[in-house]
Amino acid sequence: MCGIVGAVARRNVVPILLEGLRKLEYRGYDSAGLAVVNGGMHRLRSVGRVAALAEMAEQAKVHGSLGIAHTRWATHGAPTERNAHPHVSEDGLAVVHNGIIENHEQIRERLSAAGYKFVSDTDTEVVAHLIHLNLRRGGGLFAAVRKSAVELQGAYAIAVLSEKHPGTLVAARKGAPLLLGLGKGENFVASDASALLQVTKRIVYLEEGDVAELKVDGHHVFDAHGRETDRAIHESKLSADAVELGPYRHYMQKEIFEQPGAVANTLEMVTGAQSIAPQLFGVEAETMMKRVNAVTLLACGTSHHAGLVARYWIEAIAGIPCSVEIASEYRYRESVPNPDALIVTVSQSGETADTIAALQYAKSLGQNLSLAICNVAESTLIRLASLKFLTRAGPEIGVASTKAFTTQLAALFLLTLVLAKLRGRLSAEQEKQHLHALRHLPSALQQVLTLEPEVTKWPNAFPASSMRFFSVAACTTRSRWKARSNSRRYPTSMPRPIRPENSSMARWRWWTRTCR
Repeated sequence: MCGIVGAVARRNVVPILLEGLRKLEYRGYDSAGLAVVNGGMHRLRSVGRVAALAEMAEQAKVHGSLGIAHTRWATHGAPTERNAHPHVSEDGLAVVHNGIIENHEQIRERLSAAGYKFVSDTDTEVVAHLIHLNLRRGGGLFAAVRKSAVELQGAYAIAVLSEKHPGTLVAARKGAPLLLGLGKGENFVASDASALLQVTKRIVYLEEGDVAELKVDGHHVFDAHGRETDRAIHESKLSADAVELGPYRHYMQKEIFEQPGAVANTLEMVTGAQSIAPQLFGVEAETMMKRVNAVTLLACGTSHHAGLVARYWIEAIAGIPCSVEIASEYRYRESVPNPDALIVTVSQSGETADTIAALQYAKSLGQNLSLAICNVAESTLIRLASLKFLTRAGPEIGVASTKAFTTQLAALFLLTLVLAKLRGRLSAEQEKQHLHALRHLPSALQQVLTLEPEVTKWPNAFPASSMRFFSVAACTTRSRWKARSNSRRYPTSMPRPIRPENSSMARWRWWTRTCR
């Protein structure tokens, strides 16, 4: 849930860093901070909102042409200023980090023995001191980060600067998303492209194990084997408007109302077609899917719930055995590999670490028929899978998933129809009926959304605010039990208890304590 923004330029980068953090606020965070180099390294950190950090920067008149910034969601240590990023070491070296360093305790012991003092409870401070130790041994900042990255176990995306190297920004990633933004006379790094739309749309997606060096006049990327490599430059199709709130009260409402358009975009290739073709999922889809005798769906969270719905479709319509696995659990048990099973991974971002690891595990077992259903064309999951299908939902800012879920269902239903057709279980008349229903789906969703004025009146039927959440929870419980009588509806009811918690955490926790 953390966010990273970094910049090296010929102008003051503080406004860029702060605006980037604002674009990443949707991820959830408890503290924020930035560090810039201007003669020396200057660091600001605050608990709470990015607005508080911006006010501190304004009062301190902080500016510089090289900087990094971060929003933190506490994992190691309490949400306090001393645990907020950036973390620093000696000689003005600063680091921001997403992810978890699994061997941080062992490295901490070694660094403490070498004389380094720790002032936070975080695993990130270990990274800062480790880089400084390697930097002190010679070779420059880039070499120090590369050497340090080899020692780190776990998942990380890091951005590093040093006052001793005022024109250099270094970034590295393993198991956590990180990308570069390329400008004219300036370059950037971020954990999400939305943070950089203000300055560039030219994006380079770093791959697993990459380490990158950015300067104002260019960048260099080295892969996990230490070889310099050219990563493709992508023109982001995101627009600044796509991540703006617009006339809506909050992002969840905005994305609920974007569902008809998102589903229409996802189904665009079939709405005008007379038949459903396997090539929707890739050039080799027909050859590969004809071999399929089972389907394994791997996903986490809401994507997993979409998979549970699809299991009913795949088994009932296509007549193929289907299992649905929580991706984070799949690789920790011994499963029986089936080389003719289609491994389907589902993820909104395509960077879900557990889902990526699950796919890699499945491939290591010889299960190479793989399909990624994802919302991001340049994501890691898309690159790893043999076949792919883009849901085209656009950016989803709200924590409670809406349009990502509905577009995933649309994609999974298309997959069901393709598998059924290849197995001779879909007649021409049935195919025609399903295509007609899919063409009608966006307008049906739009019609449902016209009911919002009536739905917003419902809370007024309850006299006390405390009863409103009791009513939501009670209705949710009843709906889940009722849904079991029509089992295809049951998975769609499973995320409902999470929605009030995500949308109004404090009141939901109050209800839990009161009604326990």
